[in-house]
Amino acid sequence: MNTDLFKPLSIGRKIEKIRKLRDISQQALAKELGMTRQGISKLEKSETIEDEKLDQIALALGVTSEGIRDFNQEAALNNYFYEQNNSVINYQVNNPLDFCMSLVEENKSLYQQLVQSEREKVEMLQKMLSKK
Repeated sequence: MNTDLFKPLSIGRKIEKIRKLRDISQQALAKELGMTRQGISKLEKSETIEDEKLDQIALALGVTSEGIRDFNQEAALNNYFYEQNNSVINYQVNNPLDFCMSLVEENKSLYQQLVQSEREKVEMLQKMLSKK
């Protein structure tokens, strides 16, 4: 039985999990932090990280340092599966600005769909009027 599943994640493993969830490569994160890919790999194996460094990493990942510290793999997976099974956006919000911007983008998309639908209705009505 693999007992790694029940061990609490180290701060480095939490960073790695968040990086992967956000689809950021080690190379991209390294560039953002002014490090090497090997440095990121070593960092992701760390048990502890200084607060100042954690703040820089959090900024590069687009989350808060508290979000990294409080990251829970089980909750993240449950939220992911809930989203996939119910087609509902329900994920852990680590950065309120990202969440707000995603809502703005969703609203914008829905508005564009509504405008397109109304244009089609107007066009259909114009065709019907021109036939009379």
